[in-house]
Amino acid sequence: MRILMLPPLFLAALSLSAHAQARWKEIGKTSSGNSVFVDPRSITTVNGIITARVRVKFDPPVQTPQGAWATSQHLAMFDCAKSTIAVKESVYYANEKTNKVVERKVNALPGYGPAIKGSLSQVALDYLCKK
Repeated sequence: MRILMLPPLFLAALSLSAHAQARWKEIGKTSSGNSVFVDPRSITTVNGIITARVRVKFDPPVQTPQGAWATSQHLAMFDCAKSTIAVKESVYYANEKTNKVVERKVNALPGYGPAIKGSLSQVALDYLCKK
């Protein structure tokens, strides 16, 4: 009976993996050519502030003293009226598929600032605040 259960469990695992990859929508590229993604299900708007989870895939990975960053994910708030952003949380992955985190930062009191031209934050701000 256990042998018969393995194929359905294996297919379910593949389906979950494909679903996780499908949740990210590519929205552009940084000035250095890195792909930028947004999780459409994470986008919320409250009092004119858009909150979303965004991701960038570094190609090639960025070498840091803590280890190589292959991808990063950020939970950020976007104030379209002022063209500013505030990052609540940042996670840098050596390998996102195995959930190997190199660095995690949580800002207790995120502050708004301008997006750097050509950066992940500028690509996301342009996409989320398009009129």
